[in-house]
Amino acid sequence: MNVRLGPLTALRRSGSDPLRAGGGAVGTLGDFWQWACSDLVGNTMRGVLAEYIVGTALGSVDGTRVEWDTVDIRSPEGCRVEVKSAAFLQSWAQKALSKISFSIAPSTGWDATTGTMSPEVLRRSDAYVFCLLHHQDKQSLDPLDLTQWTFYVLPTRVLDERCPTQKTISLAGLQRLEPVQTGFSGLAEAMAGCGWRPSPTPSVPRSRLQADA
Repeated sequence: MNVRLGPLTALRRSGSDPLRAGGGAVGTLGDFWQWACSDLVGNTMRGVLAEYIVGTALGSVDGTRVEWDTVDIRSPEGCRVEVKSAAFLQSWAQKALSKISFSIAPSTGWDATTGTMSPEVLRRSDAYVFCLLHHQDKQSLDPLDLTQWTFYVLPTRVLDERCPTQKTISLAGLQRLEPVQTGFSGLAEAMAGCGWRPSPTPSVPRSRLQADA
């Protein structure tokens, strides 16, 4: 008997989808989402929200998020976009505002479709969008208020030319690279006008990952 182990196709679900036990509903997917995803300030969920915000601006959220894709967003124009987020305020108690730093490290690439890893270490996107939750008052902080965000758009080639092996970049360092700075309403235009161009496709053969023992 042949068993197909290809990638699953994730379908968009509804918050009313039931959590079932013994033939009856014991909750809903919406209940789970409220429990798991309501802290939008924490690093993990803020990052996912940032991807969704950028995808919304670019018209790229019709399907579902691919957890292990080599890039975060693929625009209708074919731009491969890496999304990074940072914030001055965190969920936990703070003695001072957080210092802003974004990850820009080149890395190996996982292909969720083929289940293979590219060993070549590089940046696989065509452009980066750095999303800064700039609001600095915890009492009125609301990541769903897009006026509290600032976005910096930069072609990946600029990072490759100016910071080829650098793993992180500060806000001041990013600004020295002269990215396009914008609010949400100007994000699509900023992306279109930032001068991105398709990055070369990695030529190194991909090796299949061995299953965990």
